Formats: sequence, C-alpha cells, structure tokens
Amino acid sequence: MKPVIFGLSGLTLTPGERDFFRDADPLGYILFKRNCGDRAQMRALTDSVRELSGRADVPILIDQEGGRVSRMQPPEWPAFPAGEAFDRLYDVAPVSAIEAARASAQALGMMLAEAGVNVDCAPLLDVRQPDGTPAIGDRALGSEPMRVSALGQAVLEGLRRAGVVGVVKHMPGHGRAVVDSHLELPRVTADAAALEVDIEPFIRLADAPMAMTCHLVFEAWDAQRPATLSPTVIADIIRGRIGFDGLLMTDDIDMKALSGKPGEKALSALAAGCDVILDCWARMDEMVEISGLLPDASPACLARLARAMATVAGAPEPADFAELLAKRDALLALA
Repeated sequence: MKPVIFGLSGLTLTPGERDFFRDADPLGYILFKRNCGDRAQMRALTDSVRELSGRADVPILIDQEGGRVSRMQPPEWPAFPAGEAFDRLYDVAPVSAIEAARASAQALGMMLAEAGVNVDCAPLLDVRQPDGTPAIGDRALGSEPMRVSALGQAVLEGLRRAGVVGVVKHMPGHGRAVVDSHLELPRVTADAAALEVDIEPFIRLADAPMAMTCHLVFEAWDAQRPATLSPTVIADIIRGRIGFDGLLMTDDIDMKALSGKPGEKALSALAAGCDVILDCWARMDEMVEISGLLPDASPACLARLARAMATVAGAPEPADFAELLAKRDALLALA
C-alpha cells in the first residue's frame, strides 16, 4: 500500500484509473464536487473504489465542512451551516452551541455514510484571527481556543456517531495566515508564546484519529520550511508539544504554497514525518510520478490508519436525520 490519497477524475472510474489504482494500491481516495452527481451515482463510485481496493474500510474522504466548503450540494443534498453559525450561538448559549454542532455533524455524517464516504476533512480547529485570510474566515469555529476545542470535539463526536472519521485541520494552525496557501506561501511571524493560542485546540483534541497539516512557515519554529515539509514542526510541535499520535496527512500538495515537482514534494513531506500524502486533482501523470517514487506505507502509518478506522468500526448509533436537523435549527435560532 502506498502512503497517498488520490483524487478521482469524474463521476465514475475510468479504465485507466482502474488499472493504475489496482497496481498502485493507494491508502485512500478523496472526492470533490466533480465526483458528486446524485445519490445513486455517488454510492456506485464509492462502492467501486472500495471493491477495487479489496479493503472494506478503505478511507474515502471528502471536504464537507458546511458553508462554502461543501462538495455534496443542493438540490441533491441539503446545505449545512459553516462553523461561524455555531460560534455565534456560543456567544449566547455555549451548551446549546455544542449540542447544535454535534447534531449537525451527526446528520452530515449520516449523509456521507449513505454515499459511502467514511472520512470527513473536518472539523477545522484553526483559531480565527482578525487579520487572517478569508480562506479561513467563516469556516472557523471561533477566535477563542477553548470554544474552538469544545465545538470541534462536538463535531468529531457527531461524525463518529454516524460512522465517519473526522480529520482535524490545519495542524498546527492556519488562523494567522494573511494570504491563501492555495495561491502562495504564508509566513507567520508570531513568537512561540503567541502560537500557544493556535495550538491549544489541537492539544485539547490530540486524541483525534486523523489530522491534516498546513502549508505555512512558522518563523518561531522553522523559518525555512512550511509545516508540511518541516521535520522540526512535525516532530517537536505536532508529535511533541501537541502530542498528536494519530494519522497525519498533508494538505493538498498541489497547493501553490509548496514549490517543486509533485514527486519531490511528496517525498519531502514523507521525510519530514507526515504519514500520508494528499494529492487531490486526479492528474494521471502526477499520480504515476508520486506513486513511483513513494515507498510502501510504514508500519507506523499502517498502525495509525488501523487505529483511526477502528474508531468507527461498530454499527453507527441509530438516529433520525430529520430530527437531528430540526434540533440543530431550533438551537441555532436562539442566536
């Protein structure tokens, strides 16, 4: 098994993808809007990659936070609120905000599970900063670490109840970026003391099953390399100070914050200490390059993967989808 998660090009697997994925055996797959047509199509697609992998619990990921980061969209699937909605409710009723976030995440997870998706790239634990890039903005669960932690834990729990693994992101914190890492490399000049605010939610949720790195340079920790490519940040901050020992994946290595060829970036991230490479765009030449250069997944990676997927190995907790949405909406109306 190769320690990489690949994207798919369309609504069905192409013959070329079938042949390549069968040989490459990637650790998992990630879906985007281009892969989400309707319920029957999406279930057929996820069933096909699951059958191709030969693993019933092969990770099939999606970015379905709610708000503007939603790959499964109306009218086929209901819209879900962005993190900011729960942050606003927390101002007036913290316990209700936590309950609303948990109910919303459980319903969202049920929607994903019906489509055959078992990993959601949520919750976002980035602490919002007043001058931060709009790339985070209303996606954040708040500007205070305790609040972000509490709401993030509720999201993880709601997803787990539906049989979906959550991925906390973007470790060790994207809130201070003032430019969009999709387009350029952000540099964070805050000192180590100030950065304690950013890592606090990740420390509190260090037992999360999976996490995603960020492509930011933190000058206080490593002035030369972004977190994804920094052995110092991964060993000393993510594995050390934060204490995270779950499955650590990169953010998409195709983002413009990282320079170099796809295979070079993938190898550098693996050498820095990431368990898994995330390559989202289903470009066959890039996938072939990356797969050809990567070694097989390490025993540590495989152990972390097994632990993460075991957190949702049992039957999902029974719940009524409409009742969860009604509960969420009644609570959000309090704000």
